[in-house]
Amino acid sequence: MHDVVIVGGGPVGLFLAGELGLAGCSVLVLERETEPHPEARRLPLGLRGLSAGSVEAFHRRGLLPSLLAASGAPGVPEADEPAPPRSVGHFAGTALDPGRVELDRLPYRLPSPAADGIMTSLDAVETVLAEHATAVGAEICRGIEVTEARQDTGMVTVRAGDREWSARWLVGCDGGRSTVRRLAGFDFVGTEPQLTGYASVATLADPGALAPGFHLTPAGMYLTMTGPGHLGVLDFDGGAYDRSRPVTREHLQAVLRRVSGTDVTLSELHLASSFTDRARQTGTYRRGRILLAGDAAHVHSPLGGQGLNLGLGDAMNLGWKLAATARGCAPDGLLDSYTAERQPVGAQVLEWSRAQVAVMRPDPHSRAALALLRDLLATRDGTTYAFQRTSGTSLRYDLGDTSPLVGHDAPDFRLADGTRLGELLRDGRGVALDFSTDGRLRAVARQHTDRIRYAGGPAHDDLGLAAVLVRPDGIVAWAADRAPDPDSFVRAAARWFTTGSDKATAADR
Repeated sequence: MHDVVIVGGGPVGLFLAGELGLAGCSVLVLERETEPHPEARRLPLGLRGLSAGSVEAFHRRGLLPSLLAASGAPGVPEADEPAPPRSVGHFAGTALDPGRVELDRLPYRLPSPAADGIMTSLDAVETVLAEHATAVGAEICRGIEVTEARQDTGMVTVRAGDREWSARWLVGCDGGRSTVRRLAGFDFVGTEPQLTGYASVATLADPGALAPGFHLTPAGMYLTMTGPGHLGVLDFDGGAYDRSRPVTREHLQAVLRRVSGTDVTLSELHLASSFTDRARQTGTYRRGRILLAGDAAHVHSPLGGQGLNLGLGDAMNLGWKLAATARGCAPDGLLDSYTAERQPVGAQVLEWSRAQVAVMRPDPHSRAALALLRDLLATRDGTTYAFQRTSGTSLRYDLGDTSPLVGHDAPDFRLADGTRLGELLRDGRGVALDFSTDGRLRAVARQHTDRIRYAGGPAHDDLGLAAVLVRPDGIVAWAADRAPDPDSFVRAAARWFTTGSDKATAADR
């Protein structure tokens, strides 16, 4: 019997498998597709943007160099000061100027190899994550379509055809049409679609028939993207074109002609996919021994490129908590904090997606609202706000502590010997950073060396802090701005890291 079975071998499932394997759990990944890299995951249709928060997650597990190489992206140079972002993305097709981001309003920002987002592909992300998951002991089985899942008080059983697997925990990372979500009886509520979107690679009979760039029209939107024949179209048809139907050349040409107001002709259609802006979410990410992550827990339109980043954030948050639970060393309520922390983040992304669709509708009221928003987003306040929302820099979980850094993503502190916090997090343990000179936390922290790594000494910039306790997912769990109190540290460590008992029965509460 495995500790955890993960259904879905996309980026979210693979990242989660790596987190669990890193903590010593036995993990089985069941993926429906037989080929690891279908053509739609490669460029250009597989193009994806990773936010600064997602890139930071790769940095913290030592995977950033491999990801940059697989993405064809340059390495991020070292710097003594935080660098401004190279890209802020867009809102409803309105490109945002990174030069307008006010760096002094980005809390606790320190120089880091992962200070900015990157453009990559699903192919590159999955390749890096699959290699990592395999290296830490996870087993990946392809061509397996799960048809049944049942749980009792001690385990979960999944079935595919005449094959069956048992585990103590099951996680559905199997996308917006999640089989696990349906079999386990999760709710999935939200709003119905306003549009059908198309992403395609096609050959135009007249390449000059469509103007380059992003265009809102009286009938919708079209976009000519990087690469020959790479087209995007939004058709406000109420989501009538179901994704289960193939996108034909004739259909896409008719939609493109109507939306663009041109007589454009597609002589060939090489690749095409469709999507809607349906926005739904589960009310809880856990039912008993079954959990959801990524699109299985929330779906929305791809406008703004938040879906992959949201799913990776789920996996980073869940991985160490589920691993501690499976190993029997989780404090009471640790696994329930996954829903408490991630469900509100998902709800915010759904609202961000809905807002973009609302102002892109082809009607005078929506266009008036978009014009106003463009003016606001062009200001320094507006651009900074948008960057904080999409980059992850504004993320802060409510951990019940008044310290402004607690619950926030930890800055990449650099110790005097050059060691970075991101490097200290690579083995999946939490980190106790002690910047004080008396080392009073050393003995206390080392009582938890299986779950907390101690690192002491001055930092290049300690942001006025004396000590910081960082969770394995990079979130600050405790901070002291003067000589650290060991008792306070022990209480914080007990809340997040230990029950005081390693018995397996404690894991299943």
